[in-house]
Amino acid sequence: MPCSRNAFASDSPVKHITPQELQHRLGDAAAGKPLLLDVREPWEFQVCRLPGSVLMPMRTVPSRHTELDPDADTVVICHHGARSLQAAMFLKHAGFTRLYNLTGGMDAWARTVEASMPVY
Repeated sequence: MPCSRNAFASDSPVKHITPQELQHRLGDAAAGKPLLLDVREPWEFQVCRLPGSVLMPMRTVPSRHTELDPDADTVVICHHGARSLQAAMFLKHAGFTRLYNLTGGMDAWARTVEASMPVY
């Protein structure tokens, strides 16, 4: 999965993917769909979400991460990208190998990819 070069530290253990890169990946049937792991709260998930995403609020990730495949491409999603980065770093330390943080989160997705999506 391609990932962007951005302002985040280059030694970060988690790669970053922009909304546009994720949109491209989701539209590429040959690439296979990554797991979309949404770590927001249930009320946020009800406001807006990516189709097929799995809700696992950040506070539950430490107790539920064993439900996930540590070798699957996993895009971690939150509102602006900070909580998802924290969750992705936890998963990286738990042995996950193919993690991507959605840069700018659902807010960036709504503002740059899907203008009809509600923002909050």
